[in-house]
Amino acid sequence: MSVPTPVAVPVDAPPVPPPPAPVASSSSSSWPLGGLYNRFAAWRKALDLPNPGTVENLSKESKQTLLNNYAFDGARADLSKSLSMNPMFQVTHSFHLGSQASPPSYHFGAMFANDKLFMHGNVDNDGNLSARFNQGWSTNNVSKVQAQLSSTPGQSFVQLEHDYQGSDYSLNAKAVNPSPADLSGIYMGSYIQSITKNLAVGVETILQQQAPGLSDIGAAYLAKYTSSDKSWIATAQVQGPGILQASYWQKLSEKVDVAADLQVMAAPGRRDALATLAARYELRMASFRAQLDSTGKVSAYLEQRFAPTFAFLVSGEIDHFKNAAKVGVGVMIDSSSLTPEEMGMVPPPGAPAVPMPQP
Repeated sequence: MSVPTPVAVPVDAPPVPPPPAPVASSSSSSWPLGGLYNRFAAWRKALDLPNPGTVENLSKESKQTLLNNYAFDGARADLSKSLSMNPMFQVTHSFHLGSQASPPSYHFGAMFANDKLFMHGNVDNDGNLSARFNQGWSTNNVSKVQAQLSSTPGQSFVQLEHDYQGSDYSLNAKAVNPSPADLSGIYMGSYIQSITKNLAVGVETILQQQAPGLSDIGAAYLAKYTSSDKSWIATAQVQGPGILQASYWQKLSEKVDVAADLQVMAAPGRRDALATLAARYELRMASFRAQLDSTGKVSAYLEQRFAPTFAFLVSGEIDHFKNAAKVGVGVMIDSSSLTPEEMGMVPPPGAPAVPMPQP
């Protein structure tokens, strides 16, 4: 049996170099407060708080139920024509006459929209021009421009705005008639943050810079509470001095929702309040709204659709304290030069038929 010959190791062999030392990372963990920030970010993410929406849409649900943005008097006709669906391009002719509050008017509008861009322009019979432009840079970044050119002194303006919506907060910055020369204009900023899954609070600041050295600043404080099943929403907004606005909206069923709005002004030398109650009932081809406020006004609004492209409108208001009444009727007609396939009303030839759901 043979014995293996041992291998001779040179005495003067160089030692094996140690592994290189790790290079210090420039990430946030090397920052003295980086660890604390990372733990706070992880804790915040674990809460899974919802986005509270923007300050502008704080009471969006109640405004959709109230008649303030729907009621009209006189005769009204809105004629629109869709020229393209993707991207969307539409033109509109609007006529309004016989109103007790405004003279007869005609408006021509055009709208263009795609996934990231929205443009809308409007011109009336007096030559007043208004335009809106929205550019979406990402799903949570939107820049907005709104402008109006009017022959009436003091009615022309330009407004620059930017919205950013995070996972559980929203930021908004707005400037109205900003002047780069002397920095005059109106500047607004708002921030709203969800602190629980149901409650969100925020603040809005307004700076009016009329001239160099002449400015005024104000602040408003906001709160919004949403039920867990999103069946009711309550909001409140407090401004100084002594101005309170609160709203409540509740969905009673799939077709019925109600809303209440309260505005209180307790400023020095003036005390005033207005309470409003409203209800909305959605039918298959119609929508009915009714409203009652503390000044004795009873209002109603009906939108009846006889076809997807034709709707008949009726609006009425009775002021019991002033013994006055207003009535309005209107039509909305939407015509299109597109084929039914382009509008998505019927499937294109050769497409598989979709079975109807069974009861």
